[in-house]
Amino acid sequence: MGKAATKKEDQIQYLRSRLNMFLEVLDAIEPETADVDDIDRLIAMLDDLEGKYERFKKDWEN
Repeated sequence: MGKAATKKEDQIQYLRSRLNMFLEVLDAIEPETADVDDIDRLIAMLDDLEGKYERFKKDWEN
C-alpha cells in the first residue's frame, strides 16, 4: 500500500482518485443486469469515501 496522505493536496488527490474509481465502476454496471450485491458494493464504496473525507476534514480544520 501507499504512504498515508498527510498534506491537504495529497488528501484531495486521494479523494479525487477514489471518486474517479467509483465513477468507473458505476459506468461499468449494466442497469438491466445489476443486482443487490452490485448496489451494496457501490454503497460501500461511497461510505468508505465519505469516511475518508470526514477524517481528512478534521485534519484541515486543525
